[in-house]
Amino acid sequence: MTGRVATLEVDGLEVVFETRQGAVRAVRGVSFEVGAGERVGMVGESGSGKTAAALAVTGLLPPIARVAGRVRFQGRDVGALGSPERRALRGRHVGTIFQDPLSSLNPTLTVGRQITEGLRAHLRLDRAAARRRAVDLLRQVGIPAAERNFDEYPHRFSGGMRQRAMIAMALSCEPELVIADEPTTALDVTIQAQILELLVGLCDERDTALLLITHDLGVLAGVAQRILVMYGGLVVEEAPVDDLFYRSAHPYSQALLGAVARPDRPGRPRPIAGEPPSGLQPASGCVFAPRCPYAQAPCRSSSPVLAATARNGGHRCACHFTGELW
Repeated sequence: MTGRVATLEVDGLEVVFETRQGAVRAVRGVSFEVGAGERVGMVGESGSGKTAAALAVTGLLPPIARVAGRVRFQGRDVGALGSPERRALRGRHVGTIFQDPLSSLNPTLTVGRQITEGLRAHLRLDRAAARRRAVDLLRQVGIPAAERNFDEYPHRFSGGMRQRAMIAMALSCEPELVIADEPTTALDVTIQAQILELLVGLCDERDTALLLITHDLGVLAGVAQRILVMYGGLVVEEAPVDDLFYRSAHPYSQALLGAVARPDRPGRPRPIAGEPPSGLQPASGCVFAPRCPYAQAPCRSSSPVLAATARNGGHRCACHFTGELW
């Protein structure tokens, strides 16, 4: 972490979904921090537990989910808050940007109305002041003709404009933390870069912490200061961005990097062999052992703990053989 006071502290987070097939352990004892103003990336394949962890932090999981562990926001225990306090926390202090803005925005309300609702509820602005602030926010995120588009409905916006509107909404109440869950997945590459640059720039201007969740390591290369790699509901590696890209210690992180086309490395990307684990039947040993080319007997019988590597105290890895095999 940066050494500044933590905005978000997650300790031993567990998320279990009760389904007809049985209990699915989506998140298995995850702990991490996001410092004030820090940009943290969380990466992993679909089903690794990234989104479940984020929804648990914001209290937006469905009723079939059971949550254990502790989440603190600026030192306050989120689990001890009542429903009104949690709603205030989400609206005022934590902004959220979801993957699909079209399904996240209310199709029956204008974009401007959806931004001003939060401003009026959490900042107690009157109608005129809320409108002025919302129009200014739309300008800041690059929405053309902001006064006119304030009164447009979401379906009249392009995908990139909708995501810009979501960024405006997330930042409208000057939150201390923004959680962005796959915010550029549905956009083309050029628009992705613009949206990420905008999001990072606005967060930096406001000294707002950012937790950016993605399945694409390339998205995090120029954005995150620190990266958490998730697999099978666990954090298997945590490292500063340069360490993760150039000195990764976990075989899964290396496999993820190998699956990404990189200009500094010749050859084709290599897909990861095998299938991700099922939350219904968690492995008894290392969660990555069935797909790991380095797996040995201890890997199949006991689960490694996330511990500091010899290279860097801020670089942690959950592997029985960190530094010994590669």
